[in-house]
Amino acid sequence: MIKGKMKAALLYGIRDLRLEEVDIPEIGPNDILARVRIATTCGTDLKMFRRGYISGVVEYPYIMGHEWAGDIVEVGKNIKWLEEGMRIRAGNSAPCFRCTFCRVGKYNLCENRTWLWGSFAEYIKVPEPIVKHNLHIMPDSMTYEEGALVEPFACVLHGNFRSEMKPGDSVVIIGAGAIGLMHAIVAKMRGAGKVIVVDLIEERLKIAEKLAADFIVNGSETDAVQEVKKLTDMLGADIVIEAVGLPQTWEEAIKMVRNGGNVVLFGGCKPGTKITVDTELLHYEEINLIGSFHANPSEFNLAFKLISSRTVDLRPLVTRKMPLDKVHEAFNLLEKSKKDIKIGLLP
Repeated sequence: MIKGKMKAALLYGIRDLRLEEVDIPEIGPNDILARVRIATTCGTDLKMFRRGYISGVVEYPYIMGHEWAGDIVEVGKNIKWLEEGMRIRAGNSAPCFRCTFCRVGKYNLCENRTWLWGSFAEYIKVPEPIVKHNLHIMPDSMTYEEGALVEPFACVLHGNFRSEMKPGDSVVIIGAGAIGLMHAIVAKMRGAGKVIVVDLIEERLKIAEKLAADFIVNGSETDAVQEVKKLTDMLGADIVIEAVGLPQTWEEAIKMVRNGGNVVLFGGCKPGTKITVDTELLHYEEINLIGSFHANPSEFNLAFKLISSRTVDLRPLVTRKMPLDKVHEAFNLLEKSKKDIKIGLLP
């Protein structure tokens, strides 16, 4: 059994992030212990750093991070299919498969979900449910960065499937961060006829244009709603995906969709936030507002297959790597940089 101390980034409160030494977790007979090789930053991490934890999911203080890949260093005695030294990625959740939502296939809404946070550390304990249902052995050709990106990509797949996108559809993505760029890539992969990415930062829009966007719209220079209308024969887009998480962009997304179109509200807003919706749009124009949260086991599996086979190449999204010791600098860059998409922390 591995014992001793490890470095970890703990969040104690809003913007109160501390790099400390803590005990290496002890595992049970059905768990594993992994050495984290890379942990990528996420918009959710940044939101929790800025405005606090998610009630009922994590409590202060807690070790941040949930997108990661690494090497197994210890295996619970009851586990026969895993070995020390294996390169793995593991998700941050697993459903119970027993609750009301699981019984109807809504695994992402599981009432008794097992959560896993704590990848901004040298080691991480992977509990039994996640070992069983959300862990993959990585092929040698797959980088640790790619393994870490399986989790956010699974969530993007879930949102895209919720959109009911069809080949030839016009698709608007609001936000050219990592999630928005992934949505653009998936929309193109699924046969979208026109992919339009909207953002306020020109540098990120240029990345979107390089990766998947047919058209880019800089909302800081033009009326984004009107520009989208012009690009869609003044009808609005078939599908609009909001990947920012602000009430104003939620409302903007609703204005960009055509009659009978679907708006996927992917970016999570601050708890307690409210938006105003014109009821005529929902009733007479039959606009569909669709929430999207997390992902199902099948989507994690599909994300792993697409990334590990390089059917989808997400490596360009990790724009910088930094040692865990510079976690504060990493968060400052995420708030201020115009070019950094995801930062890979190296414990």
